[in-house]
Amino acid sequence: MMTWLERQWYRWTPWHAILLPLSLLFWAASTLRRALYRLGWLASVKLPAPVIVVGNIAVGGTGKTPLVIALIALLKEQGYRPGIISRGYRGKSTLPRPVRSDSDPAEVGDEPVLLAMKASCPVWVGQNRVEAGMALLGSHPEVNVVVSDDGLQHYRMQRDVEVVVIDADRWFGNGQLLPAGPLREPPLRLKQADVVVINGWLPGAPLQRREFTMQLTGDLLYNLRNPTLRARPEIFAGQTVHAVAGIGHPERFFKHLKKLGMRFSEHPFPDHHAFTPSDLPFHESDVILMTEKDAVKCVDFAGDNVWVLPVEATLDPGVGLAVMEKLRSSHGS
Repeated sequence: MMTWLERQWYRWTPWHAILLPLSLLFWAASTLRRALYRLGWLASVKLPAPVIVVGNIAVGGTGKTPLVIALIALLKEQGYRPGIISRGYRGKSTLPRPVRSDSDPAEVGDEPVLLAMKASCPVWVGQNRVEAGMALLGSHPEVNVVVSDDGLQHYRMQRDVEVVVIDADRWFGNGQLLPAGPLREPPLRLKQADVVVINGWLPGAPLQRREFTMQLTGDLLYNLRNPTLRARPEIFAGQTVHAVAGIGHPERFFKHLKKLGMRFSEHPFPDHHAFTPSDLPFHESDVILMTEKDAVKCVDFAGDNVWVLPVEATLDPGVGLAVMEKLRSSHGS
C-alpha cells in the first residue's frame, strides 16, 4: 500500500515543482555528510572484524533480507563464522541487544527476527550499528565477519565490502532523490559499490561490470500454526484465498503467487505494518496467505487457515566469487 508521497516517486506530477527543490537540499546535505566522512572530519569506526554491508540506494523493498540469508550461507561454506547486525527498524529497542527466533518483533523489528530464524547465526540489533557490532563481537568472539543488514548510508561504520541490491521491477522510479523520488543516493553511487545484485533481472539481459542477478524462488507453503504442515499451491484451487503483504513491494509477493497459478484477493499493507487480529478476519475466506516477514508478527493470533510462503534467493555464482575476492583482498584467507 503506497502512501501519497510514494506514488509521486514513480511518475511526474505538478507536485514535483515543490518536491524537486527539497530533493536538491537533500542531495546537498547527504553529499556534504559523505564528504566529511571521506575527509575524516567526521569520525568513522572500524570494527575488529571485517564488515559486509548489504543495502540499497532506494527506499522500499528490494529483496535485501533473502540476499543477506544467502550471503550468510555462502560465508559458512567458505569457513567463515558470520554474525548479523541490524538497526531493527520499527522496533522499540534503542540499546544493542541479541535477537532470537522467538523475540518480539515489536521490540527488535520484524526483519531481525526473520534473520534469526533463517540464518542460524548470531543476530544483534541497535539504533547505532557500530555499538551493535561491538556488542555482537563482544558476546560472540568466534564471529569473524559481520554482515550489516542495510546501513549502506551509515558511513560512521567502516566497511570492507559493499553489496547493493536493486529491484528490477521498479529500478530507480523517476530517478530523483528523496522526497521527489525514492533514491537515498544518486545512481552514480553504484559505481563505488563492490557488488551490485539485481533482483529479478531477466536471464540473458546485458549486465555491467560487478553486476549480478538474483531470483527469489519458493513454491511450498507451510501452515503458520503448524509449520510441519506443508502444501503445494494447487491444493488451494477452488477455495476463497486472500493474500496479505506488509512489505516494501507487496506487488512482488502477489506476482510470485500468480506465477504459481494461484487465484486470490490482494491486501497490501504498509511496509513493516504492525498486524493485529482485526487485519486478518476476511469474511468467507478459506485461506490467508502471507510472507514470512509478516508471519513473524502474526504467530500469536493467526488462525488455522493462515499459510506462509517462504522464499529464498538464488544467486548468480559471481556474487559469492566477487564478495570472497574483495573480502580476502582486504583481510587475506
